[in-house]
Amino acid sequence: MANKMKLVRNINRESKKFILGVFVIGCFLISMTFFVLSQPQAIAVPFLHLAPSTPKATDTIHSQQPGEVSGQDNETEQSKLEIKRKLETQENSIESDDLKAHQDEMDDEHSLIMTLDNTTVDSVQRETLSASDELDSDINMQERSTKSDESNSYGGSKNEIKDKSTTCDDPNSGQCEKHGEARPQENSNPDNVDPTQEENKRSSKQFGVGGQIMNQEKKPLCDFSHYRVDQCEMHGDIRIHRNPSSVISVESTERSESWQVRPYPRKGDNVALGHVTEVTVKSSKEGPECSITHNVPAIVFSVGGYTGNLFHDFTDVMLPIFLTANQFNGEVQFIITETRPWWMHKYLPVFQKLSQYEIIDFDNDDQVHCFKHVIVGLRAQIEFSIDPSQDPNGYSMADFGRFMRSVYSLERDTITRIEDHPHRKPRLLIISRQTTRRFTNVNEIVQMAEDLGYEVVVDDADIGSDIARFAKIINSCDVLMGVHGAGLTNLVFLPVNATIIQIVPWGGLEGIAMFDFGNGAKAMKLNYVQYSISVEESTLTEIYPRDDPVFRDPLSFHQRGWDFLKDTFMNKQNVKLDINRFRNVLWKALEHMMQ
Repeated sequence: MANKMKLVRNINRESKKFILGVFVIGCFLISMTFFVLSQPQAIAVPFLHLAPSTPKATDTIHSQQPGEVSGQDNETEQSKLEIKRKLETQENSIESDDLKAHQDEMDDEHSLIMTLDNTTVDSVQRETLSASDELDSDINMQERSTKSDESNSYGGSKNEIKDKSTTCDDPNSGQCEKHGEARPQENSNPDNVDPTQEENKRSSKQFGVGGQIMNQEKKPLCDFSHYRVDQCEMHGDIRIHRNPSSVISVESTERSESWQVRPYPRKGDNVALGHVTEVTVKSSKEGPECSITHNVPAIVFSVGGYTGNLFHDFTDVMLPIFLTANQFNGEVQFIITETRPWWMHKYLPVFQKLSQYEIIDFDNDDQVHCFKHVIVGLRAQIEFSIDPSQDPNGYSMADFGRFMRSVYSLERDTITRIEDHPHRKPRLLIISRQTTRRFTNVNEIVQMAEDLGYEVVVDDADIGSDIARFAKIINSCDVLMGVHGAGLTNLVFLPVNATIIQIVPWGGLEGIAMFDFGNGAKAMKLNYVQYSISVEESTLTEIYPRDDPVFRDPLSFHQRGWDFLKDTFMNKQNVKLDINRFRNVLWKALEHMMQ
């Protein structure tokens, strides 16, 4: 009996201990539940090491822009309160025994609050801005990579192709450009711009969910920004048909463009462009059915305008086609308007050097030609010269000289010193014009030059000259001289370090002479000499009295327009060189060959 009573007492004591333990555990659970609901930040401490370096809840934080200070603390507190309310709503629906399971879903939001509590607002903003800058950099890299791939897949350019459709390195600068024109923003004053709104606008325009690139503006088909030429360039499904003269970019997008282009580099010259076919370049969802599909790029251009004049043949066609087509290493198709058989035959070696394919006569071809890459118009720079800094491939006038010597298989790349060939006389070529600006005493010039030790050749490259034959004559010479005119264009065949002497007629034409030939000659690494004649060397003295404005104030004629200037000083004037005065010029050319 005693044992039973003892057993009962033990059971009672154990029951009381159990009840007490249950009570203590219950109180602990209730306390923890209350603590969690009232102080949710505390549970995030163990998970701080799991928080991402850049907060994911970026929709509740506005990145601070440079100069933004006021109101930041209020925005931070509002962000924290908003997240707390969200947490309370979520946790009210979760049982305490499921808290641990649900904890993983809320880690990001808890970590964000702890980041705001335990780090400065500035550090968070710097991280946000840094992430934004990295995304901007990724966009630029993707755009450059895409363009480079498109270019290289068709023969490519040596450098990246710049996108001129948008130039906007600083959205707050107020100078964003589109399609080559300055377009100020609605509010270009940085002091009056809400940085948060500007950041959100940029983000919503460039990025979608998860940082995906969205709604990027496409490069416009044509660029009208250059003063000398309009040029269009397209990639994709491009179809070309003569009737009407059109180049169609077939696209699935809603973009609609239409441009009228005269593909000849004399922009603004209505006389020249009056002889050039207008080509329509447009985008469309539909196009004519392909007759022939090509696997190489195409270049569409005109050989109308002023061609037939040797100077314009080179400055308007030969130089521009070299700049545009040489990058493709022969893998390019030419589509040409205004072809003339005699002219095409004259320069056929140049075209064959640049393209391995038969030229398409755009004016007389009824096929629909389809390409993946098309350029309409030729790249052109300054008159009869090349600025390597402006060329995407870095081509120079020296490169063009080497190209022309290779076209006609010319032997001499550079001149030789007189001492190296003592039995060979230095060779002088006199370009003798047959109409205006001609030498009236060419025989005296020849005699004087021979007395100095030159072997003299007199010739003229007229419109029907055999250019291959004449190129070989030019290349064999050490000195080339002539009065300002198209014949001096032959300097492109001279070997490096040869001398070119330009005789400038009376009339203040030195600037024109330098612009047309001087700059190009120097860029080709030639020894350039400019000789301006005196009044006594001009035949204008036979037409006008010595006190006429033609002699007293020739620059006043420049104000009357090009036609008047040309008629007075170019079409009416011939040259009678002062032999004694000019002798020193030829002697210095000899000295140049001795160095």
